[in-house]
Amino acid sequence: MDFLRGRGAASGLVMAALALAQPARAETIDIVAVASHPPIFLWVKTLSEVFIPAVDEALKGSGHSIDWTEAYGGTLAKAGGEMETIEDGLAQLGIVSTLFEPSELSLQNVSYVTPFGSDDIALVLRSVDEMHDQIPGMRQIWEDHDLEYLGGAFGLEDYMLMTKEPVPDLAALKGRKINAPGAAVNWLENTGAVGVAGNLTTYYNDIQTGVADGVIVFPTAAAAAKLQEVAPYITRTHFGAQYAGGIAAQKSWWDAQPAEVQEAIRTGVRAFEAAYHRDLETRVAEAYAQMEANGARISELPEADRSAWAAALPPIGLNWAREQDARGLPGTEVLQAYIQRLKEAGTVLPRDWSAE
Repeated sequence: MDFLRGRGAASGLVMAALALAQPARAETIDIVAVASHPPIFLWVKTLSEVFIPAVDEALKGSGHSIDWTEAYGGTLAKAGGEMETIEDGLAQLGIVSTLFEPSELSLQNVSYVTPFGSDDIALVLRSVDEMHDQIPGMRQIWEDHDLEYLGGAFGLEDYMLMTKEPVPDLAALKGRKINAPGAAVNWLENTGAVGVAGNLTTYYNDIQTGVADGVIVFPTAAAAAKLQEVAPYITRTHFGAQYAGGIAAQKSWWDAQPAEVQEAIRTGVRAFEAAYHRDLETRVAEAYAQMEANGARISELPEADRSAWAAALPPIGLNWAREQDARGLPGTEVLQAYIQRLKEAGTVLPRDWSAE
């Protein structure tokens, strides 16, 4: 009996040792990645073709893998609905278009209340991303919605005007109905034009059916949507490049993930940023060439009219900052920090948006 007991004990030790020697069981994590726009748009294309493969590559050998479900183009979230989709746990991460969240993610819309700013997209994105690490309130506003901002800032190149009829000067805007996204509707105040809220999924049909006479838009989206077919007159107004959002995860989900998975996702975010910046400049040039080849007529708004346009607008930056301050948010701090960054980089603003 003692012999059997001894063999049993020895056997148990051997089994325990073998168990310790086995590698940890691989874990597969299900992730739904969401974006409201289809992959024809660069930020979604980059999420699918660069971010996801980079995360998978970074996880090799970690014992973890991801089973991705990619939900783009309105299949899970309509334009402006990504934040709620992630917050509710229907997706674990994705592209959040902050320009469609002027109230809930108001601080992230600072570039939209400083129009006629820098056309340097890298400067704009770098400024807003770095401000997230320097102004606690900018991260807190994400966390209030159970979101973890991961970076991966995506932006929209120098905005312009596309219309059914030419706009040779500021006076030509009078009476025109102009589609504009989110806070960009404010760029039309006091110009004689009527702002009509819209987004990339509605512009073509709105102009075709007469809901709008034109649109404030950026070149790569205009070319992808073939807007020159319904609004062939392009006026380069130089509203400036804009921060439009970034990659975010549901914070409660994110906090529960292994460190290896979090680091792999951050690696994917860095790959996304590099690829987006690299590809955007080429696509802008291609977009203008494509639209012009397909009938677009491109002109520059005279500098005097650009200055007059900026001067005609109410103090939208100052008003915005005061509204945020009244909500207990650091609106003035964010506005002043952003303007300072632009000025330090050599940007000449047609007016001081932090003043009356």
